[in-house]
Amino acid sequence: MTRVPAAGAEAPATDAPADFVQSLARGLAVIRAFDAEHPALSLSGVARRAGIPAAAARRFLRTLESLGYVRADGREFALTPRVLELGYGYLSALSLPEAMQPHLERLSAEVGESVSAAVLDGADVVYIARVPTRRIMSVSITLGTRFPATATSMGRVLLAARPDAELDAVLAASELAPLTPQTLVDPARLRRRIAEVRERGWELIDGELEAGLRSVAVPVRGRDGRVAAALNVSTSATRETRDGLRDRILPLAQGAAAAIETDLRLL
Repeated sequence: MTRVPAAGAEAPATDAPADFVQSLARGLAVIRAFDAEHPALSLSGVARRAGIPAAAARRFLRTLESLGYVRADGREFALTPRVLELGYGYLSALSLPEAMQPHLERLSAEVGESVSAAVLDGADVVYIARVPTRRIMSVSITLGTRFPATATSMGRVLLAARPDAELDAVLAASELAPLTPQTLVDPARLRRRIAEVRERGWELIDGELEAGLRSVAVPVRGRDGRVAAALNVSTSATRETRDGLRDRILPLAQGAAAAIETDLRLL
């Protein structure tokens, strides 16, 4: 499953503010051109994925290389670990990843499956913490990985916690693409499903993000009582039934979320 970042463009959007800095937007688009599926790119690949001319891509890549954020290996470019500095301020201020990680590790050890946490960013979920046990998807999931919120268990939990007006805006901005034959793409049915999630407080996804992948997610509330993140347990359909996810794993996930919430209140 390939998701090309909605990155830079030749001109700012018509609703961009008057002080919009296009060069900064292009530079960020170059960084966002790299992801788990595209860890190394040629100059033309960066230009295509960032939506900018090759000459501009070259200038941005060389600037990022001189600053230590990009390295060149022959005709290909790749990000360096220094790019983590760009998100460190947000993650450290959020305090969620640090508070969640030990609980995710305990939950993963208890259920023997991969456990993750994510926050909502626009129409996507963004992974902020993860404990993998085995490769269960065709793409590699790392911190910062994005998936459509509407097709993920964590995304629907997070969307269910949003006010109706915000939910409407997110759904309007979502592509609702059929990632698998099971992906729920009908807007009316999706709204009803999110309403059900809001009522019961958890969501179970079966083969909607990727065939054969099942996951169950629960919300995690911050110190202010509002849903700040979601955590999920992911497994293969060959290892765990839907009933097993709901009856055995869901209560454990809810317990981990409660423990995280207790820690957050003490921070």
